[in-house]
Amino acid sequence: MDKMKRVSIYALIVAIVITITQFNFQYECSSATTAFNYGEALQKSILFYEAQRSGSLLTSNIPTRLLWRGDAQLTDGQKEGLDLTGGWVDAGDNIKFGVTCAYTTSLLAFGAIEYKDAYEKSGQMKWLQNQLRWINDYFIKCHPEPNVFWAQVGMTANDHNNWVPIEVTHLMNDRTAIKLDEQHPGTEIAMGTAAAMAASSIVFRNTDPTYADKLLEHAKQLYEFGDKYRGVFSDVISKVDPQGAAAYTSHSGYNDELVWGSIWLYKAMEDKSSGSGSDYLAKAKEYYNGIGKEANQQVHKYKWAHCWDDQTFGCYILMSQIEPETSLYREDAERWLNWWTVGGTEHNADGTKISYTPGGHAKLDNWGSFRYASTTALFAFVYSDKLSDTVKKARYHDFAVKQINYILGDNPRKASYMVGFGQNYPQHPHHRTAHSPWGQEMDTPAEHRHILYGALVGSVDSTDGFNDVISDYVSNEVAIDYNAGLTGALARMYSEFGGTPIPDSSFPLPDKPHEPKDEWPVFAKTYFNGTSVPSFH
Repeated sequence: MDKMKRVSIYALIVAIVITITQFNFQYECSSATTAFNYGEALQKSILFYEAQRSGSLLTSNIPTRLLWRGDAQLTDGQKEGLDLTGGWVDAGDNIKFGVTCAYTTSLLAFGAIEYKDAYEKSGQMKWLQNQLRWINDYFIKCHPEPNVFWAQVGMTANDHNNWVPIEVTHLMNDRTAIKLDEQHPGTEIAMGTAAAMAASSIVFRNTDPTYADKLLEHAKQLYEFGDKYRGVFSDVISKVDPQGAAAYTSHSGYNDELVWGSIWLYKAMEDKSSGSGSDYLAKAKEYYNGIGKEANQQVHKYKWAHCWDDQTFGCYILMSQIEPETSLYREDAERWLNWWTVGGTEHNADGTKISYTPGGHAKLDNWGSFRYASTTALFAFVYSDKLSDTVKKARYHDFAVKQINYILGDNPRKASYMVGFGQNYPQHPHHRTAHSPWGQEMDTPAEHRHILYGALVGSVDSTDGFNDVISDYVSNEVAIDYNAGLTGALARMYSEFGGTPIPDSSFPLPDKPHEPKDEWPVFAKTYFNGTSVPSFH
């Protein structure tokens, strides 16, 4: 071989090595974890719930770190002869929906149970417990008798027609409450609230066992109510508040809540006394048989996400951990997580998978897709943490990391989709109280008066674009259920990647400058003329 040929071959080899090296470098860079302050993100995700508080903040022993919030809806329940003050309002509106309050509480408690060390190390457990106590105290008020639960406060159409902050809703909005009882059952809400209170009892078991016992007793009564008196909650709501039933319709029925409630009563009973929850576990197994099938398939459904309407998917994960030797639960869990990650036909799946945006967001739906992805991320973390299969362990873990990082800023817009986190976050979330107008107009003032720290907005579009406009409630509304799974997933991210929460001494956090005259309570009666305005979600 002559010298020129040897040089050419050598050059070719060098070029190939360089190409491979560059490819590996690019691959490693593209798959590397982008660092965010996960401690701060977790902290702010919990802080968001303080903005949603209804009731008397000023006299409560549960503090608020948002000084722009005040007492609100102090007449709730008076018309019914009860005290139904407290709790959380649902979203950018000012209604208290039992179905989302229950769902959110169970998921927040779940995250605190799974990642207790992360909450304690970050100093956020006390703040999460504050919010769990706030909402559970409200549940106790809503449950004055064993077979009675007040499932909603506020009428949807009236509330959505009035673009006003929470502090003045009692002046303008119909705050009628809706009751579930033996003649008007709502199994989803009864079971969902039972799960929420049972899960919360585990969170409080070591620090306040008396309160934990109280929550567990209410949970047991609500479980019996929901199990014995079967009925679809939205059928009851629709008779009093048709628009509310339309917003929160039980599409999946109540079989999923029967399983979800049974699982959490089992876990809470076992947490108090080992061996005492066996009856509830037996119920969970029995009711699991009623979980629906995927359309035109012979396997349990897997093409959706754990959400306020359908808690089937979390049941897969929890049952697979309670009884890991039962292949049915494991296969259901992995078929669901595979659909969110790689698709394929394992466990008799049909080979399809969820759609992704070009930037990597797993987009289930146009409305609120971030909540679905972040909640699935939480369950993917929980499942992967206990896997020995290294391929699947990495698959589900890496999916979860990618989805949470996308939300925090690792996306084509380099934008955070958590309000008040990062440098480029939404400025116009669809939220009445943060906007704080005093003329019932969504565009006046042009800028929000307050920063809604920690709120997760709804969704990017299919090309990773985002419409930061207050009137776009599909992409830019916030809600208590949106942050529920995200909060637990952020605790898991903090446990692995770290971060530093803002010191408590630095609160309140900076807000937009305003004067007392800017706020609704001063001018509400002056500016309200009793006329209706266009409907705002």
